Amino acid sequence: MAARLHVLLVAARYLPFVGGIELHVYEVSRRLAARGVDVTILTTDPSRKLPRRESADGVRVRRVSAWPRRRDYYFAPALYSEITRIKPDVVHVQGYQTLVAPVALAAAARARLPTVLTFHAGGHSSRLRNAVRPFQLGVLRPLIARADRLVALAPFEADEYAERLHISRERFSIVPNGSDLPVGAARNVSRDAALVASLGRLEHYKGHHRVLSALPLVAETRPDVRLWIAGRGSEQAALAALARDLGVDDRVDIHAVPPEDRALLARELASVNVAVTLSEFETQPIAALEALSMGCKLVVADSPGLRELASDGLATKVPANATRAEIAATILRELQQPQRDTPPTLPTWDDCAAGLHAIYSSVARNPPVDAIPA
Repeated sequence: MAARLHVLLVAARYLPFVGGIELHVYEVSRRLAARGVDVTILTTDPSRKLPRRESADGVRVRRVSAWPRRRDYYFAPALYSEITRIKPDVVHVQGYQTLVAPVALAAAARARLPTVLTFHAGGHSSRLRNAVRPFQLGVLRPLIARADRLVALAPFEADEYAERLHISRERFSIVPNGSDLPVGAARNVSRDAALVASLGRLEHYKGHHRVLSALPLVAETRPDVRLWIAGRGSEQAALAALARDLGVDDRVDIHAVPPEDRALLARELASVNVAVTLSEFETQPIAALEALSMGCKLVVADSPGLRELASDGLATKVPANATRAEIAATILRELQQPQRDTPPTLPTWDDCAAGLHAIYSSVARNPPVDAIPA
């Protein structure tokens, strides 16, 4: 029997941490395993409290210590030795924004392992971190240029990085994230006509405070309106304090759904009338797409990665610098609009896993016969 294709997915964070990369790795790893790929996730644990080794759904997870505990640099030198020890058929580095990427790319280059990099570009609450990213890309360019394939989530992202890095656009593949949830889990859920949801991690750049600031104006016309701030993160206390200051804390609920409980997320989103995403920057906003997949109407900021949804007729956009009055007026209009007859057709996680499987098989030096996707 031919050996299975062994893929090592390297990410700074994995479940139980919450975020777009974490969700991506969770969803595709299980599906790749179901397609017959031997999958190992190599990630870090700054807390030093999570299991160093575990397995679930046919996927192995390996964690190494990272420093510092309370910052998101994820300096984890043990990644280097783990990658050179494991020696998979393909190393797939997820994201470039932390110190995980240079260590992983250098280790793969030293071991002469076929390498794939997905950029997973996104925003950050720190203006400094956003400002240094061009410099960070410049430093990483020699390692990025050695990767066998570069993966972007959207065409505009591939175009941008090809130009920034002076790398041929032909080196890039487009593999969108999935957005599907278990619809059957929400079959008997009724939509709440007064429920608005603000989606995303609780970080300042995600714009939850702007939705919250508009809520009193919405309530003047819709006294029954309620807001679910759907996420968790460093801004939770500040958002709760803002709700109290605005006098709307009785109509605001701040809570996250466990990232692995996809059925619960489907049920909660199925009850939402209007979802709002006012992030300053996204590449492919998974939370917004998930809301669309569950039939929610969507309001987005006119910002990178979100304005494309409006251009495709999937969302209503507000200016990036919209006032609270403009945001409130848009939410009120959307609350009155009828629901779509059927949710739009969106990329699925099965599509994403199949696209990555094809890439792995094409870059592996000696791909097993059974690794070629059907």
